[in-house]
Parts: sequence; structure tokens; C-alpha cells
Amino acid sequence: MSTKLDTLKNALQQVLGQKIKTLTEELGEITVVIGASDYLSVMQELRDHPSTRFEQLLDLCGVDYSSYGDGAWNGDRFAVVVHLLSITHNWRLRIRTFATDEDLPVLPSVCPIWSSANWYEREAFDLFGILFEGHDDLRRLLTDYGFIGHPFRKDFPVSGYVEMRYDPEQKRVIYQPVTIEPRENVPRIIREENYGIK
Repeated sequence: MSTKLDTLKNALQQVLGQKIKTLTEELGEITVVIGASDYLSVMQELRDHPSTRFEQLLDLCGVDYSSYGDGAWNGDRFAVVVHLLSITHNWRLRIRTFATDEDLPVLPSVCPIWSSANWYEREAFDLFGILFEGHDDLRRLLTDYGFIGHPFRKDFPVSGYVEMRYDPEQKRVIYQPVTIEPRENVPRIIREENYGIK
């Protein structure tokens, strides 16, 4: 007797075939890794094929693998991870796709397939710098429009590059370079002459 996950695996292998780079089952979930060149066509197939019918995109996020596994990772740096749900078949799927260019990570937008991807792709662009080709309105979502860099990248400085504050003289918000002065934390010791003696 085959389980639900076995049925899903067979459907994925039938629908996607050689486009699957790896297919793993762990903790009751299936993760499929596909190539960047197949990303859009695979997503379209997963939604439209009667054997899969993933009607909903639940989540899409960026991932920076630069120091994954304590630096043992030697694959591409940036990935997009998508979680899909099939209401028809009552199953879920995780798709991972790596952007091939570390300096300018680009993947096609899946907004024409699932409109719910809109803000998720904007968030991945804002926080990781992953560009989504074909996205109608790819602009920052969580950081300010003048923000420099992408704060979820592992090489982003912890303190950032600039700080924002309100200047009462100019009566507006201004940006200035971060100024962090080194300081020493020395524990303060209080000594009393007759401590504990009555």
C-alpha cells in the first residue's frame, strides 16, 4: 500500500521528470530542488497539471547559504524556497531553486502564476537582493527607500551602514554614517570596609 507521500513523489517524477535535481523526504515533507532555468516552467506545471494541482503559493522566501554548515557549503549562495499547497490533493511541497549569479541573483517572477507571490518576492528582494524578472512592482517593502544594502545577507554588517534620525533644525529625517565608538565594559565593584561584620 502506498502512502500519500509516495503518491506525491510518483506524481512529481511523472510531471517534472529530469527537471528534478534532487528530491528528498524528511520529517514527513518533500523538498524538490530544481534549476534556475526550469524554475518558471516547473511552477506552471505544478499548478496546472492534474496530477499535482498546486493551487496555492503559501510562502516564498530568500535564503543566503554563504556560511551554511559552518562554511562547508560549496554550492550557489542564494536560493528561493517556495511552499505550495494543493487543495485538490491535500498535500504540500517545498521547492528550492538556486540563483546562479552570486553578484546579481536573478530568478523569474511567479506572480503571473500565483498573485500571492507579489509581496513575498518584494521581501526577498528587499532583504536578500534577489531580483525577480518580470515582477511589475519590485521595490523595497520593509526597509526605507533610501536604505543601502540588503540586511538579511550574511555579509551585511550588524550595525548597518547608516543611521536615521530626525533633525529638528532641518525638520526632516536625515541619514548619516553610523558612528559607533568603542567602549569597555568594566564591571563596577563596590567595596565596603565592614561588609558583613556586625
